[in-house]
Amino acid sequence: MIQDKGTNFLYLADCLPKKYPKFFKGFKKAIKKTGIKYELLSPTKDIWAKDYMPVQVGEKKFVQFKYHPSYLRPKKWQRTITNVDNLVESFPWSVKKAKLIVDGGNVVKGKNKVIMCDQVFVENPSITRKKLIRKLKKELKVEEIIIIPKEPNDIIGHADGMVRFKNKNTVLVNDYSKANPKYRKKLLSAIKKAGLNYVEIPYAPTNIKNSISAEGFYINYLQLKGVIFVPVFKKKEDAIALKQFKQLFKGSKIIPVQSNEIAKQGGVLNCISWNIYQKPLTKKQIKELDAELDRDILCAGLE
Repeated sequence: MIQDKGTNFLYLADCLPKKYPKFFKGFKKAIKKTGIKYELLSPTKDIWAKDYMPVQVGEKKFVQFKYHPSYLRPKKWQRTITNVDNLVESFPWSVKKAKLIVDGGNVVKGKNKVIMCDQVFVENPSITRKKLIRKLKKELKVEEIIIIPKEPNDIIGHADGMVRFKNKNTVLVNDYSKANPKYRKKLLSAIKKAGLNYVEIPYAPTNIKNSISAEGFYINYLQLKGVIFVPVFKKKEDAIALKQFKQLFKGSKIIPVQSNEIAKQGGVLNCISWNIYQKPLTKKQIKELDAELDRDILCAGLE
């Protein structure tokens, strides 16, 4: 299993700069500070690349789950589903297709274990829970699948909006003590039962009735080797979260990224990113990639 902290290359949906140019300009500037190389996936229909792209289970091995979540099955949402086959057909890596329905945002990767929200059972009702867990362990090549309860009234059920691995035995979790103490108790119980330690980080959701906004979800940060992009939202909790990340991830660059524009659509930095490990690029490849990116960004009308 390739963990986020071991990734060194970033892919973003080509519709991101077109749909959210203001956010993209700021994010592009933040990426440039780190030296991380990135590329635009094309063609895409929505910005949430993490959910529909394959999960990396080895240096050159990926597993592609079915991207057919229940919340996108109504006819009006069908047009937003990206055809992943078109994206991966030119990849130089081995991509194995799996029959299970799993969103990438519900796969929180540890060294030899994965945390998933119990929404995965809802998405695969024809398989018993025990059999589903066995299949998931086999496909993801891990020893353990840890199931956590989804948030009340959450129809999406992505674990990356609730918990992330800091290291092998410790996870970061949203501090639900004010927002939902009852749910906090259930979530922490599941984490403790799995034998994991936990650290709570700020959680400051927007209090708008029926809102899908992910503003205040600091847990949905983007981590690559040596760098962590932390979403910020012009909230008082921004400074608290950034200070805590600097303490938790000493040795890593902590880069704030203004994220309100995309957060209002229901996700933040981890949601929009497909970060993987790949063999470091040569100087010639970097030059060619930069030229290609310039062309793509020009076509998007951002320059």
